[in-house]
Amino acid sequence: MDAASVDFLREVLESTGLVERTRELGLALRTTRSPGGLLVVGTPDDEPWHLTAHLTDEARMSGLQQLVPTLVRWSPPPDAPAHLRVGLTRIEEARRGETLFVVAEAKAPEPLLERLDDARRTGTTILALDGGDPELTGLAHDSLVLPPDGLLSFDGAQHLVSSAAGELPGRHGLRDRLARLLDLVSGPRVAD
Repeated sequence: MDAASVDFLREVLESTGLVERTRELGLALRTTRSPGGLLVVGTPDDEPWHLTAHLTDEARMSGLQQLVPTLVRWSPPPDAPAHLRVGLTRIEEARRGETLFVVAEAKAPEPLLERLDDARRTGTTILALDGGDPELTGLAHDSLVLPPDGLLSFDGAQHLVSSAAGELPGRHGLRDRLARLLDLVSGPRVAD
């Protein structure tokens, strides 16, 4: 989904409160203190690759290095590149200042819920985008619950949240995003 599509989706949903909730969750992702400290995990059958890629793009375009995500996988192949072989033990190592973002349209499995509970006790911030799992929502410091028959698709919500995470204050529209990209590409302005 491109920036224009995200803006259109925001316009359509503006009166529902969903836009504000996705912005709140996106801003919560920014509280992570360091690059790689934003851990993104899904379920064994649905790893959030797409969202992780969008957060990587948002980190690059916004200059917010704390948004550089670490994809946590259930069964990473040992011969995968380093950034694709981060397993569930990374959750056990999570500490204060890090954020664990759970993206689970289906019910979160018990082993994940146990790890989340342990991570929460160490001071890790738990955020969730889920399809209505009360146990997951109960463990999260903040969550956005999307019922399957709601106005916003799970995929659409991921786009809105990742886009909101990279927004700079006061910059919300397509024109502002293009200006930010142009600033990034052209480099800093030099006074004459």
